[in-house]
Formats: sequence, structure tokens, C-alpha cells
Amino acid sequence: MKRKPSNVRKSIGVVLSMLVMLSYFSPMQQTLRTLPSRLTLTQGQTRTIALGGMTITPKEGSASVSASGDETLRDVGAVDLASETVGTSELLLSLMGIPIKKVEVEVSAEKRLIPGGQAIGVAMRTDGVLVVGVADLQDAASPAQLCGIKPGDVIRRVGGEDVTSAEQLSALVAASEGKPLNIEFLREGAVMTTTMVPQRDASTGTARMGAWVRDSTAGVGTLSFYDSDTGKYAALGHAITDGDTGQVLTVGEGQILKASIVGVQKGQKGAPGELKGSFLREAEVIGDIDRNSILGIYGEMDEAASNSLYPDGLPIGLRSGVHTGAAQILSSVDGTGIRAFDVEITKVNQQSSPAPKSMVIQVTDPDLLAITGGIVQGMSGSPIIQDGRIIGAVTHVFVSDPTQGYGLYIDWMLQEAGK
Repeated sequence: MKRKPSNVRKSIGVVLSMLVMLSYFSPMQQTLRTLPSRLTLTQGQTRTIALGGMTITPKEGSASVSASGDETLRDVGAVDLASETVGTSELLLSLMGIPIKKVEVEVSAEKRLIPGGQAIGVAMRTDGVLVVGVADLQDAASPAQLCGIKPGDVIRRVGGEDVTSAEQLSALVAASEGKPLNIEFLREGAVMTTTMVPQRDASTGTARMGAWVRDSTAGVGTLSFYDSDTGKYAALGHAITDGDTGQVLTVGEGQILKASIVGVQKGQKGAPGELKGSFLREAEVIGDIDRNSILGIYGEMDEAASNSLYPDGLPIGLRSGVHTGAAQILSSVDGTGIRAFDVEITKVNQQSSPAPKSMVIQVTDPDLLAITGGIVQGMSGSPIIQDGRIIGAVTHVFVSDPTQGYGLYIDWMLQEAGK
């Protein structure tokens, strides 16, 4: 006969479970879970580390890393790490003399950028044409759908000829007079081929493919930074996508242009607002677009960008030094030019590789709240400043709360700009 556990055993089990839970949520365990094995800093940048009762000891290396001005500190709650020299070093975390974790610290030379904040127009033609929908003809099924073409596909070649516009595609299909055409297209980055048989549309008598396509887009965004060493820029903080399919548009050719804000639609819960800009009428081109990725648009500017608030630029602040607390964003939301607005960084996400949504920001500035209601479309790309450093850029607004949005680390933007 199986014996039932005694009440004493049950009590011991409950106590042990509670101890395990308390240990998991202890300050020391939280430090060990959240502290990466490798930190990156720039000269003069400070990174605060919560110790959770442990001791931290900077080791000798090519970079001289100091921890709040002391070689070894214990039980002070947190320390500030900084280095004025370039190179690598190592930190040793220990508890009661027992080594717990090693952390490598890489210190890079200070880099300065000209922060953006000015509104820009974005005009781009796709590399190929994007299929945004398929539709049956008046008395025939959609030839595009029958041969396997779907919304989101990018048609690159038809009958061996490169496709550069919607008009050209229509002309190639019409010229086939219903004969089979070889189609080359991209689907999620993979090159695919198919054979399509165009059908005559009874209403026009012209051979058609039964698909809606798009070859260009235009809109307003914000410049994030300009690198005077390379002439390169970054903007938007997110990809230019097709509004119907959500597809990231491939760049055939693109330009950024000077823009002026002519109106604001305030953001509301469930309805993101928008900056209304003018740029196509004047069409003053200031740069080209080389890359369109989930981390923004990148290219070279025709002339150096300037910022009246920071004419000499600002040093960058890498992700290791980004922390919750006060910050500012630079943006143009009216006719007065670039302005600085107060925000609060409420969450910092640990990321070891490029990815969007690096941090969460909350708009606290009463002027910006009065003008826009928070973050609105067109403000994407606004640089984020913390502790006198450029740490990233605004990317998206919370649809449920326009006073909040996401930001992207400057680390990832610099990597994209260098590609």
C-alpha cells in the first residue's frame, strides 16, 4: 500500500518551491539573466549595472574600464562603467569571492553624427512591379492567378525583358496577343518562374493578365542622422512597405527631397495621426535611396545635412548604455523647423542582433502632445537623444496609445548604413 506524503514533507516541498522562486527573482539572479556576456561602449559613454549584492572587478586590458572610480565595489546596488580608451577589457562578477560571470567589454572610438529631425519627402520606384491583387477578366479567369502569381509577388522579367514600370508590363502583355509568356518574379526573396497565357478582355479586346500592380510610392518621413565622414544618411527607422500587401518594396531607384509640413492630423486611440507634407511640387532632391529594409532607408546625400540645434553634431550612444529614463526626440511638426521634445524611455529590450522595436518611448512633452497627440506617421525616423548622445530613432506608434511608440538602436542603423 502506497504511503501518502506526510504534512511535514508537504510543508518542506512548499518551502523549497518558494525558495527557488525567490532565488529566481532575486536581484543577483536578475542581474545574471539580463547582463549580456559582451558589452559595447564608446569612449566616454557610461553604462549603469545593477550588482544585486555581487562584486564587480574590472580586469586589465587594452581598454581601461573604470567602475564608478573604484577598482572593486561591493553591495552598493549599482555601478557606472566608463572608459576613455579604445580596446577591450573584462569584468569579473563574483559573490563572496567566488567568480560568477565574466563580461567582455569592447570600447570603440567616439563617433559623431549630425542628428536629423527635419522632414523629408520620399519618392521611390520599385525594382520590378509589385502585384497588389489579382482579378478575373470580364469573361475569363485571371491569367495571373491561374499561373500561380499571388499578391506580394514582384514581377521582374516578362518574355525575357526586364520590367521597370506598370505601363511597360501592360504593353508587353498586350503585345503577346494571347501567346504564352515566360514570367520571372520574386516571392519572399526567392526567384521563381512561371508561364502565363494572357486572355483578351471582352470589354477592350486587349490581352490582359488580370492583376493589379504598383511600381512606385511617395510619402513623408524624418531624417535620422547624417554621417559627415561618409556622406551617408539614415531615415524612417522602418521599411517602406506596400499599403495593400505589407510587402517591403525593393528599390529600383529612389530619392529623398526637401519637405515642409503643411498640416497635422492628431493621433487618437485606435487611429494613428499623420504629418501632412509638401515636397513633390518643389522637387528639390537632396539624396538617393540605396537600401530599403526593416530598419529604415539608407543612401547618400548630395550635400551635407545640418542641424541648428547641434551644428557640431553629437556622439553616438551604443545600446549597452541606453537606459530607462528621460530622453528627447528631434522632429519637425510645424513650420518652425527642428524642435526638441521630451520623452521617457520606459523599456529597453536586450538585443544581440539587428531587430526593430529596441525600446519603448512615451511622449511627455506638453507641446508635442498638444500639436500631434503624441507620435504620428511622418515622425518615423526622428532621432532619440539621451545623455547628450544619439541612441537611435523613432520607428512606430502604438495604435492603441499614440503617446507611446517604439525606437530603434543606433547600433543597428549604423550597420545598415555601412552595407
